[in-house]
Amino acid sequence: MPIKDELKLLKKERDARDRSRTVRDRWQKIDRDGENLTTKEKLERLISLTRQKRGPAVKSVPAPIEPGHREPVQLFENPYTLGARYGQVMISLGLEIPGKALAKLSHDAAFEGLSLDSALFLDLETTGLAGGTGTLPFLVGMGYYRDGRFNVAQYFLSEMGDEGRMLRELGQFFREMDFKSVVTYNGKAFDMPLLETRFALQRERFPLAGLPHLDFLFSARHLWKHKVESCRLFHLAREIVRADRDEDIPGAEIPIRYFQYIRSGDFSLIEPILYHNQEDILSLLGVVIEGALLFDRGRRPSQDEADAMDLVGIGRLCESAGDLERSVELFEKALEGDLSYEVSVQVRTKLGRHFKKNRAWDKAVPLWQGAAGGDAFSSCRELAMYYEHREKNYEEAIRAAEEGLASAMGVSPQYEQDFRKRLERLKDKVRRRQEKRGK
Repeated sequence: MPIKDELKLLKKERDARDRSRTVRDRWQKIDRDGENLTTKEKLERLISLTRQKRGPAVKSVPAPIEPGHREPVQLFENPYTLGARYGQVMISLGLEIPGKALAKLSHDAAFEGLSLDSALFLDLETTGLAGGTGTLPFLVGMGYYRDGRFNVAQYFLSEMGDEGRMLRELGQFFREMDFKSVVTYNGKAFDMPLLETRFALQRERFPLAGLPHLDFLFSARHLWKHKVESCRLFHLAREIVRADRDEDIPGAEIPIRYFQYIRSGDFSLIEPILYHNQEDILSLLGVVIEGALLFDRGRRPSQDEADAMDLVGIGRLCESAGDLERSVELFEKALEGDLSYEVSVQVRTKLGRHFKKNRAWDKAVPLWQGAAGGDAFSSCRELAMYYEHREKNYEEAIRAAEEGLASAMGVSPQYEQDFRKRLERLKDKVRRRQEKRGK
């Protein structure tokens, strides 16, 4: 069964249990309060109540109810077989990602001797997004490969006063599992510092400190920012992984739901958060696998399997990792394919700067000469400088500057002023050269 169907079935089962509890609780209240009612009248009142439509759960705070017994810390676990798919991605592919690819994606050479079979995928749900000592992680979502499965485990804090207990249990879990690395999405800025702070406040050692950390947000931006509307994890899961994922719950709603739960004890407020967090863990696994597969295609001598936009993404990733030679090869190959105008301008600009820096004029000049549109301003300026200072060909420099001025007039005052000054200087050089020859 596909993971999406398993998640929907899990949600349906939880909804059914919730409805059953609701009907039971309402019947007990009607039975207790309606001593003078007949059984038929009680049933009619129950039917009337259960047919009422629910209003938005977050916009109206539920009235306090009698608190029942709550387990201070709860653990939810959902295993997925290696043959299961999330979107178009087979879960087992995560185990085939080589350490070299992980090292490039993370910019950390420590990953070269590792694989995802010992990695912890981590995602927190918290009482706020500001961070600091006032922000409490009430749900710690974790994904990891073990015993031929990919497991999603979630520690949920039912009572805020028992945070210390949850962190002690988490610490023991981390030590027992002996994870060798951590994978997050924006975890370097948020999840990991926050969790480390909470451990420190409880005077507990943070077992994940110092582990190699792949924060895939940065890799995702290099690979796909030029290609997709948004690099939010939810959006990438839909666009890149092709997961049938819905925008199940807005992030701003999550802290509100948790505080409502603390006040009311209504666990139905929390179940959508558990589902959302589980989807985030699976989405993170999916985009890491897709990113690694894309990087692997870019390492091959022939990049026929990757389209031009993907080649740009791999080139940007290689560039950020310091592999400039490979990035240049990929950018040049991408220009032969179908790129959007904006991306084509960006790639030409990158290549032009690289070839200029390395004095590869035989490659830089054709790039500048083939520029058009908004790219023409800088390219004409580069050509004018090249002919003036490298070739001492002032006539060609003037032609390039005049072309640049024509394209910049009324569009870019900065370039227009630059070309006017450049033309004045070039024409003065031509005049002085002619005067010198006349003597």
